[in-house]
Amino acid sequence: MVEPVHLARDPAAIDSLARVAKRTVTGAEDFAAIVAAGEPVIVQRLFDTWPALAAGMQGSATLDAYFRRLDRGAPVPVMEAPARHKGQFAYGPDLREFTFTKRQAPLGATLDRIESLSGQPDAPTVAIQMLRLDQAMPEFVEHNPMPLLPGIGPRLWLGGAMHTRTHNDRDHNLACVIAGRRRFVLFPPDQVGNLYIGPPDNPPTLSLVDPEAPDLARFPRYADAIATARVAFLEPGEALFMPRYWWHHVTSLDPYNAMVNYWWGGSEEPNDAFLTALLAFRDLPPGERDYWREMVAAYVFAERGDVLSHIPALLQGSLGPLSPSARAALRRQLRAASLKSS
Repeated sequence: MVEPVHLARDPAAIDSLARVAKRTVTGAEDFAAIVAAGEPVIVQRLFDTWPALAAGMQGSATLDAYFRRLDRGAPVPVMEAPARHKGQFAYGPDLREFTFTKRQAPLGATLDRIESLSGQPDAPTVAIQMLRLDQAMPEFVEHNPMPLLPGIGPRLWLGGAMHTRTHNDRDHNLACVIAGRRRFVLFPPDQVGNLYIGPPDNPPTLSLVDPEAPDLARFPRYADAIATARVAFLEPGEALFMPRYWWHHVTSLDPYNAMVNYWWGGSEEPNDAFLTALLAFRDLPPGERDYWREMVAAYVFAERGDVLSHIPALLQGSLGPLSPSARAALRRQLRAASLKSS
C-alpha cells in the first residue's frame, strides 16, 4: 500500500506502485485468456515486425516521414494545451472547460508544429489524438497488421510530453507504443467513488485529482484509490492491454511520443441501463430503493445464490438465460416502454 502522506509530499512515489505484469502472447487463444482474466497486462513482442515501430526506433524525423508518405490529405484531430498548463490535459477551473482545445488540421502542418515546439521552453503542448488510421491511412493497416484483432481499426496518438488526467474507456484497449516512453497509472473500476470524477454530460469525463500532485486535503478519498493502483512503464515495442472500465492516467515521458491503440468489445447497453437506473431509482423513497437494490442483486448480479431453481426453465422468461431472440424481444419491449413514457 502507498502511504498517502508520502505520496502528497513526493509525487514520484507513484513510480513505486505495484508493477503491471508482463507477458508474451503466443496466439489468439493466449490473448483471449488475458482478456478473459480482466487484469491489465503488458504484452511484449506483439508487433516487432511493424515498419512503423522500426521507423519510430530511428527517431521522430523518420517516423514523421513514414506517416507523411502514407498521408492522403484528410484533416486530423489535434489537441493543444497552452504552455501555462505544462502539458496537463485536464479540466479548467469550472469543469465546463478544459485546459486544451480541439481542432482539425492537416497532418503535415501538425507534424511540423510538433517538431518545431520540441525542446522549446514555455511551449504549448500539441498532439494528434484518436486519428482513425484505417480511414486516414489505409496502407498503415496493411503494412502494420494486428492479427489478434481482425477488423478493428487502429488509432494514432502522437505528440509532445503530456499528462492526460485519469479517465476510462467503455471498450477494451490495446495500446501499442511505437516511439517514446509512456507511463500508465491504473485504478480498478470499483475506485470510481474515490477518484472524484467530473460531470459525465461534458465528455471526456476526467478525474479532478492530479496523481503527480494529489491534493489529499481536498480529495481525501483518493488515498484509498492510490492504495489499489498499479503502474505500467512502456518502452517502444511494448503494448498495454487495459480491460474496459479500468481508470488510467497517462504520462508521455519523452519530448516525442507515438502510440497506436485498438478499442473493441464495448456496448452502449450497460451505460443506457445506468442512465435508466438514475431516472428510475435514485429519487425513490428508502423502502422502494431497498426493494430494487435486492432485485438487482438477486436477478442481475446473482449475488443471492440460486433464486430461480424453483421456476421451470421454460417459465423463467427474462430472468433466465437470454437467447438472441429473447434479447431482441426484450429490447423491443424496452423501446416501446420508452416511447410510451416520453
